[in-house]
Amino acid sequence: MIGAAFERHGMSARNAALVAAVVAAAERDGAASHGLMRMDGYIATLKSGWVDGAADPVVTQPAPAIVAVDARNGFAQVALAAVRDVAAATTRQQGLAAVCIHDSHHFAALWPDVEPFAELGLIALTVVNARSRVVVWGGRKKTLGTNPMAFACPCSDGPPIVWDQASSQRAQGEVLKARLAGRSVPEGIGIDAAGNPSTDPAAILDGGALLPFGGHKGAGIAFMVEVLAAAMTGGRFGFEDESAKFPGAQTSRAGQFLLLIDPARGPGGDVPGRIASLVAMLRDAGAERLPGDARHHRRVRAARDGIEVEDVAYAKLRALAEGV
Repeated sequence: MIGAAFERHGMSARNAALVAAVVAAAERDGAASHGLMRMDGYIATLKSGWVDGAADPVVTQPAPAIVAVDARNGFAQVALAAVRDVAAATTRQQGLAAVCIHDSHHFAALWPDVEPFAELGLIALTVVNARSRVVVWGGRKKTLGTNPMAFACPCSDGPPIVWDQASSQRAQGEVLKARLAGRSVPEGIGIDAAGNPSTDPAAILDGGALLPFGGHKGAGIAFMVEVLAAAMTGGRFGFEDESAKFPGAQTSRAGQFLLLIDPARGPGGDVPGRIASLVAMLRDAGAERLPGDARHHRRVRAARDGIEVEDVAYAKLRALAEGV
């Protein structure tokens, strides 16, 4: 039904299936901020003409270990699907591969981009830059994006270890959830349009700005993401965003950088086994929950019981898919 909603609003059948799978995976794994809650944003962006729902990415290889993807103003999941086999093969051959995607729209969780590579036994790190939403280094206006990053590595005695986080103190999707729920956010998350600290998600999202996590440390990471995902790939910087010219558009037309490493080609020996020993030590030290644990627990439960969707959300999705 998610794919049907996308097709009804301008996505090709192939692209709709790819993007719908990511939305469904987020809902399945309990990442509600990137699940069905994002449907309005996807549909509004498609209707605005800001994104090409039928884009057909072009893959080239300018250097032995560098793979480039022109997403042709389409969604990043489509570009990733187009490059996945070439990227994996290049990593096996060269030991590593840098995937540079430009002119793409990323509006989903980031962990689905790296987890499949870790399931193949590869180490994966990806970063995405976004429209300006964060004030850094004592600045007076938003310049950098929330600029998320995700990392995944194989583990010999369990599923891959995967984490996904924004460079901002809190991901924009979480602030959106708070606004929809009518609740405030903790102090230190963002500021309002006048530059004053605020716990009102509406004030932060509408004219205000998010703050980087860890102050200057998060700002430095956000800057690094901007360099890798925009300068390195040929994508747009966050401050070059032009979505305001397309009323309703909610995505960033920017870039994505993906680094893949084949541990079997390095000097580390049995890297997945060594990661398993590291994980065992962390748990023995009292780490009851490691990155990805909650997602996998929810995934097992969803496979057994199905994915629970609130009646209101289901009715809304059905209306989008059927035009009711």
